[in-house]
Amino acid sequence: MNWSDPMSEDTSPEDGASEENMLEAEDTEQPSEQALYHGDSGELSLDARRVLVQLLAGPSLDGQRHSKLWPILVRDEMPIRRRLTELFLELVIDRDLQVAFTRQADTGDLEAPRLLRRANLTFRDSILLLHLRRRLTQAEAHGDRAVVSTDEIVEFLAVYEQAGNTDRALFEKRILASIEKIKKHSILRKIRSSEDRFEISPTLKLLFSAEEIQVLTRIYHDMRAPDAPPEQGDEMHLEEDRE
Repeated sequence: MNWSDPMSEDTSPEDGASEENMLEAEDTEQPSEQALYHGDSGELSLDARRVLVQLLAGPSLDGQRHSKLWPILVRDEMPIRRRLTELFLELVIDRDLQVAFTRQADTGDLEAPRLLRRANLTFRDSILLLHLRRRLTQAEAHGDRAVVSTDEIVEFLAVYEQAGNTDRALFEKRILASIEKIKKHSILRKIRSSEDRFEISPTLKLLFSAEEIQVLTRIYHDMRAPDAPPEQGDEMHLEEDRE
């Protein structure tokens, strides 16, 4: 039995053309209900677009610094996540810490273009990040804010200073350069009431797993020798700003 509905013999060519015109009209792009300006075909609300822009501008979005955007991210997580996947980006969210950021999606064998650049870290940068990560864990265990000072960082990194280095000023200058690099990624935030004290962002907790911390701790502990090369390269990296 044929369940199709063939065109009636009485159907005229004009009727067929009319139906075709109707289909074309239906296929024509209609103005979006979320249109914010002429030519806007986006579907996200204004607030959701602001969240998306902040995530793309980076380095992160958190409830403390972006108190108005955080609830919008929680509300519109799925449509925002879909927009990011179209750019080969993964949205990382920690609701307990109220922090979120983007990173390159793991596309396997697919050769996908990269929107994020990797920030190469020196040995000194890596050591500093490890120290900050451990200080963050200690502070959370005691329910305190994770705060460090420039003097504390200099003292900690001094054990990795190259043997025979007599240029203390140059050594401290390089440490300050490392601090500035970490600040650029909003991992260190300057405390307003102090010139040399910083709060460690909880975002750092999401960048390194407990397993990575253990491995790096063992490696760097073995390098706490006076002749450890401070400028040695390292495999650690951060997702930097956009191309």
